[in-house]
Amino acid sequence: MSRPPRLGALIALAGLAACAPAPSALPAAPVAAGTSIAVQAVSVPLNPEAADQTAIGGFEYAGGLQLSSTETSRFHGLSDLAVDADGRLTAISDEGDLIEGQLLFEDDRLAGLAQVTLRPLSGLDGQPLPNKEMSDAEGLAVLANGDRLVSFERQARVWLYPADGGPPRPAPGPEAEFPLNGGLEALAPDPERGADAYVVGGEESGETWTCRIATTCTPGPTVNKGAEFGLVAMRRLPGDQSAYLLRAWDPLRGSRIALTITRPAGEVARMEMAKPLTVDNFEGVDFVPRPDGGYRIYLLADDNFSASQRTLLLAFDWGPAD
Repeated sequence: MSRPPRLGALIALAGLAACAPAPSALPAAPVAAGTSIAVQAVSVPLNPEAADQTAIGGFEYAGGLQLSSTETSRFHGLSDLAVDADGRLTAISDEGDLIEGQLLFEDDRLAGLAQVTLRPLSGLDGQPLPNKEMSDAEGLAVLANGDRLVSFERQARVWLYPADGGPPRPAPGPEAEFPLNGGLEALAPDPERGADAYVVGGEESGETWTCRIATTCTPGPTVNKGAEFGLVAMRRLPGDQSAYLLRAWDPLRGSRIALTITRPAGEVARMEMAKPLTVDNFEGVDFVPRPDGGYRIYLLADDNFSASQRTLLLAFDWGPAD
């Protein structure tokens, strides 16, 4: 397993700027499909009010970034991500875009994002998705063969995008009704159950389903969550463990999240984030195995194309106790 590239090796491609974290001026038109874009990355602390805080319980902070780009109006709304062992990042947006890039590290801490491309997800006809009703991509799962599964919320469905390119095709999804803005947010590969297996979850209900490309979906456990929280992302871990990212928001407290890691017998670990910690509308999570048996965890925040929110990417290191 090769280590992620250090910052010095790719700094010429990073397009990083040490600027204050303020909303960027945006061009009037989207970037052309497939065009490389420079992404500015500003380091953010775990706790702006306590610079010496370096962990939340057993979750060690491994760096965080506020991301933006002045080269496109579409580098926003990032709703889920997948990161491979070499630090290659894939993300989707809730306006139907696919973003790819290379994470940069300095002293093993998250330091930047380089070699970024942005292009629209296509529909079944091979053309870009035509409107928000069709393009509200929320969940991403990369299967072992490189095929990508994407779950969409407003028109609830799961599509498979082949690793070798070409238009997507429908994949099995739950036979259930979902609220307009509370549907298929959570999606993850489930390799212990098969190379074509995946899990999908409903944001509002917390219900989950186990699916196979070759067959269909069957009901799984319902996530134990408070009524104010939505299930926005999930990942399956070895040993029949599941990680669930739960999100809540209200005008007084703002955004809050809880990341829970569970086994069938009960909860293994939990991390909660609220102000004054660096927290926003986190909707994406991924776990990358580390040589010591633990994981590098990435959290991705969706800024909703709003100047009052941020695109944040945070990293944490966590290892199970046994």
